[in-house]
Amino acid sequence: MTNLTKKQSFLDRIGIPSHLFWGYVGVLIFMMGDGLELAWISPYLVDRGLTVQQAAGLTTAYGVTIAIGAWFSGVLVEAIGPRKTMLLGVLAYTIGQVLFLTIALPELHYGLMIPTYAVRGFGYPLFAYAFLVWITYRTPSYQLGKAVGWFWFVFTGGLSVLGAYFSSWAIPVIGHIGTLWVALVFIAFGAFLAVVVNRDQIDVKKVDESKKENKLKELLNGILIVKKEPKVGIAGIVRVINQASQYAFPLFLPIYLGKQGVSTTVWLNIWGTIFISNIAFNLIFGYVGDKLGWRRTVKWFGAVGCGVFTLMLFYIPYFFEENVFLVGLAGILWGACLAGFVPLSALTPSLVGDGDKGAAMSILNLGAGLCVFVGPAIVTLFYDALGVKGLMWLLAGLYFIAAILTNFLKLPDETVKKVSKNVKEKIV
Repeated sequence: MTNLTKKQSFLDRIGIPSHLFWGYVGVLIFMMGDGLELAWISPYLVDRGLTVQQAAGLTTAYGVTIAIGAWFSGVLVEAIGPRKTMLLGVLAYTIGQVLFLTIALPELHYGLMIPTYAVRGFGYPLFAYAFLVWITYRTPSYQLGKAVGWFWFVFTGGLSVLGAYFSSWAIPVIGHIGTLWVALVFIAFGAFLAVVVNRDQIDVKKVDESKKENKLKELLNGILIVKKEPKVGIAGIVRVINQASQYAFPLFLPIYLGKQGVSTTVWLNIWGTIFISNIAFNLIFGYVGDKLGWRRTVKWFGAVGCGVFTLMLFYIPYFFEENVFLVGLAGILWGACLAGFVPLSALTPSLVGDGDKGAAMSILNLGAGLCVFVGPAIVTLFYDALGVKGLMWLLAGLYFIAAILTNFLKLPDETVKKVSKNVKEKIV
């Protein structure tokens, strides 16, 4: 962890580590390229002749590699450094994208579409999450909550907002295939800014000299850290719960809202507004976490808040049919509370020593990847048995469980203070 004693710049004052600024810009542009097709690839493929199940299988394979890449990101940073890890992500995305566009997509060769599209999935976790680990090493603790808040701001802003807006302009002009080719330009430019223009240095060998160059041990540490420090495993579970509903809602909530008088078009506008709210509150809760405390912010604003507004997304349209304003307001507040989990990225690596931060972040990043599966799996397993109401209570219940789990995520200094207080009370 660096100790910045020089006078703070404007960037440092607003929470962006000035020495990592171009990395943030690079992640924004990279994620914009990576997210160009997320909102339209499935209906586009169905229109071209694939079944809904085949399109879902394609995105599922993509999600598998996202989860694997997310886990490897942290330990690879400690094994080979952040720049090389990020470049591996660029290479994986580029290879997958080129093969997907040249040999798989033109003839809808499904047997080739699955592996080529899946290879792309290694791209953004290795690139973006490696930079997130970089942030945790090179940012002072007093600034870390805001720093990770800015990371999630550029991550979500590129992936879910700018990428979608660019596609809405580009598709009518250059078509779907042309838009996918343009993604490579954003990937290359973002990588150039984050890896080359970003001149910050991090010597991963100094993190823990006892590890030497034992790369296998680094990779194993990404698993063994859960046994060594169980709180990291708990943080990983909380991270999975964090976004599980984000991947579950689109599968059934639009159908339910349609029956309550909210059209699909209106739902899409609400969904987009939710994530505008989310990226704004990514920054706000970065500041709140540093002031109020990371654990308290995750517990009350993230877990409890999401639980409450998940239920509101069911009951408001149930009691106030066709009231788009109230439904939208509940969605906006849910998206805001979803950002309440942002300080988890600062809290988790702080639970362990410097030598294990990469491994701790790997577990957290794995949780971020597993969200892609857990949300849809919940819908698949329980929709018929529980219905919409039961599913919403189940998802809300998971958030309330996450709130309970955060009680165990106490930092070492919190534990020491509690022990000292108990000793003083006994003496008195």
